Amino acid sequence: MTAPLETDDVAVPGTPVGGVADDTPTGRTPLVIKLLVTATFVVILNETIMINALPRLMADFRVDERASQWVVTIFMLTMAAVIPVTGWFLQRVSTRSAYAVAMVTFCVGTLLGALAPTFEVLLGARAIQAAGTAVMLPLLMTTLMNVVPESDRGRVMGNVTLAISVAPALGPAVSGVLLQLGSWRLIFAAVLPVAALVGIAGFRQIPNVGEPQKVPVSWASVVLAALGFGSLVYGLSRIGTGDWGTPVAITAVGAALVVAFAAYQLRLQRSGAPLLDLRTLNHRTYAVALLLMVAAFMAFLGSMILLPIYLQDLRGLSPLQTGLLVMPGGLAMGLLGPQVGKAYDRFGSRPLVIPGAIGMVVAMAALSQVGTETPYVQILVTHMVLMACLAAIFTPVFTLGLGALPPELYSHGSSLLGTLQQVAGAVGTALLVVIMKTRSTVLADSGADPAAAFVGGLQWAFVAGAVMGVAVVACALFLPARVASPEGAPVH
Repeated sequence: MTAPLETDDVAVPGTPVGGVADDTPTGRTPLVIKLLVTATFVVILNETIMINALPRLMADFRVDERASQWVVTIFMLTMAAVIPVTGWFLQRVSTRSAYAVAMVTFCVGTLLGALAPTFEVLLGARAIQAAGTAVMLPLLMTTLMNVVPESDRGRVMGNVTLAISVAPALGPAVSGVLLQLGSWRLIFAAVLPVAALVGIAGFRQIPNVGEPQKVPVSWASVVLAALGFGSLVYGLSRIGTGDWGTPVAITAVGAALVVAFAAYQLRLQRSGAPLLDLRTLNHRTYAVALLLMVAAFMAFLGSMILLPIYLQDLRGLSPLQTGLLVMPGGLAMGLLGPQVGKAYDRFGSRPLVIPGAIGMVVAMAALSQVGTETPYVQILVTHMVLMACLAAIFTPVFTLGLGALPPELYSHGSSLLGTLQQVAGAVGTALLVVIMKTRSTVLADSGADPAAAFVGGLQWAFVAGAVMGVAVVACALFLPARVASPEGAPVH
């Protein structure tokens, strides 16, 4: 049964259920997308904004370094647990309701973080923030696919890339400046009014897109998704931090629960009520794009962990200095996004993704040559090249992959993509950190000095990142240049 459209819904005669055409002229970004991009930028900024505050938290709450890391880890775990539910959630509620839930949840978490009297309350606040954040990106992607014509999606998706790539890059730099001015609580206090204003302005302007559907929820699926993806990401995040037994066991349990979740979704698909519809994988272009994105995120996020470790532990830079050094790469990726999107609309994916993937491998290989005296300018330029190449990959692949789905699967496709990004980041990080530490230990045991052993391990880890890049190149060869809009196609 389908709920009636509200008076401010965007609807066009002949549009299929779940798909909406928009009367915004080609070449202009719809207002709803601009508002959602702004809100997404604000909430994603917080994924990395607390990194520089960890030493202050250790002093104020008298916790050790391992405990303080939970402020960052809990955000990632909550994202991984909540995103699988968003496919169902976005089908069931209106666009404005989903936006309101996301922004109110995020603001409540931010206020609680600013006032947190204990470390445990602060962790709860970060989890609430992450729950709101987890809704925003799938909401943005789903709405974009519904309101932007296929011929203009690349350009608009480029603007989305700007938001989701620049925000994490700016997080450490923004927090570094705020920490120079006062307490870590100032980070939450500065974000709260901005988020509240964006939330209010967006709610007043955003139209409802499509028709909410009365889709039943499978609570067993919710539990399996939360425990499975949460445990998997947590276990992977702890591998290489000390004891191996417990993280590996948690990872194995998480993986088993994820398999059980997937099997249960396949069973629920027979009744038409899965929490996360895996029929998205029946669409070849989407499946190839998903595989490519997983390989790219494993290399990208894993490598982004290695650079700060190298710059701070070996080269002695402060967190703020490290953030400023890597920030130009994030800015380059974001600013190139709209231009890459326009090029995709004109030329298709292959002239962008294949050279971008090859460039990614070359940049990773260049980073594998860093040493104890490598000039900072060389590191900065190499990092900017890497991020530029990733911009040439991400924008076309997001657009192509989701564009291959029928409208009724947009929310599930964006949710699956967001979920696997979190998992891929955890896998890539764990794998590269383990490679680095294992190689460093071997070199140290053979008599190498600590600096040489560290560099040797780092170089091997970047080589592994380059190998992941080769997988990206292989997937890129199977992508079509573009895909015809499948709107109206039935879901089997």
